[in-house]
Amino acid sequence: MRKILVLFAHPKYEHSDANQALIHAIQDLENVQIRDLYELYPDFNINIQAEQEALFEYEVIIWQHPFYWYSCPPLLKQWIDLVLEYGWAYGTGGIFLKNKYIFNAFTSGGSRGIYSEQGKNRFTIEEFLRPFEQTAYLCNMRYLPPFHLGGTHRITETELSEKAEEYKNLVLSLRDSDQITLPYIQKA
Repeated sequence: MRKILVLFAHPKYEHSDANQALIHAIQDLENVQIRDLYELYPDFNINIQAEQEALFEYEVIIWQHPFYWYSCPPLLKQWIDLVLEYGWAYGTGGIFLKNKYIFNAFTSGGSRGIYSEQGKNRFTIEEFLRPFEQTAYLCNMRYLPPFHLGGTHRITETELSEKAEEYKNLVLSLRDSDQITLPYIQKA
């Protein structure tokens, strides 16, 4: 059974039915730890050593966040900038994240359809997530396909419940499967 760390970053969690549903779906699962970055670091003063130590014991890491201006909220970006240090996460001696699995689980007000060359946002979800993918690649991690809950401004309770269950099942699969067979990138 793999251990999973969810790095959750939402500055207005109390106003997000979608993220609340996703968190509630996985919060009581064995071997799944949720670290609410905005709760831990409301002043943005990230304890780098504590965060690096937390990463040691997990095989799967999830960056869970809303899609803010085609990226993540600022505290998650700061976490990435500070915690994934040269010599620790990448570069000479940077071996501590090697072969760990990672992916984005995120929500967006817009539906997947508007994220296309012909759509309002002109680019695909995958194109917007390239910096995360490259970060994983640089750190010798295995970047898995994202989990996306879109159209949150118009989602019904039934649809939200179904997506939360889908998220829970994905997390359980990653935790319990003998092998992770989802496609990922990794250095040769």
